[in-house]
Amino acid sequence: MMEEKIRCTWCLSSNLYKEYHDKEWGKPVYDDATLFEFLLLETFQAGLSWITILNKRENFRTAFDHFDYKKIAAYSDAKILSLLEDSGIIRNKLKVNSAITNAQAFMNIQEQYGSFSTYIWNFVYGKPIDILPVTNRDVPATTPLSDTISKDLKTRGFKFVGSTVIYAFLQATGIVNDHTQECWTRNDLNII
Repeated sequence: MMEEKIRCTWCLSSNLYKEYHDKEWGKPVYDDATLFEFLLLETFQAGLSWITILNKRENFRTAFDHFDYKKIAAYSDAKILSLLEDSGIIRNKLKVNSAITNAQAFMNIQEQYGSFSTYIWNFVYGKPIDILPVTNRDVPATTPLSDTISKDLKTRGFKFVGSTVIYAFLQATGIVNDHTQECWTRNDLNII
């Protein structure tokens, strides 16, 4: 019998969660397309559980043109209406509209900084921050870093980017490493 890997306890409730944890969560992301995907998904997650979003992720991918921010920035009223009728995603009008607004703001940042990656990684001087949590109870919901980034994004016109959403985004994209100390992925990421 194979021994189960030791993981962060938040992901133990489903195989989908475990797979996401093992293959994606906390791995540093530098690609703008992937950063936008996580940003869009995290904004839709606001007020919901992450497993709800993971279960609908492929539906989101299809509905939002594979997270192509250039296409999303130019969505028509007809496209917005079709999204609001799509039961495979979260049909929240404010969140759907924010996806368009955020895509436009995302491209504005790219224009100013050369890439969104450059912009977001500048907040941590290009190196992931390691929180070194012992257990999930040691993982904060927000930090001064997420407060700062949230505030800056809001001044740039982004919506649904409160500090909690931004902290989850930072965790997901490996800008902050919150894998617990006994989690097997810490060694995989060469953190300690």
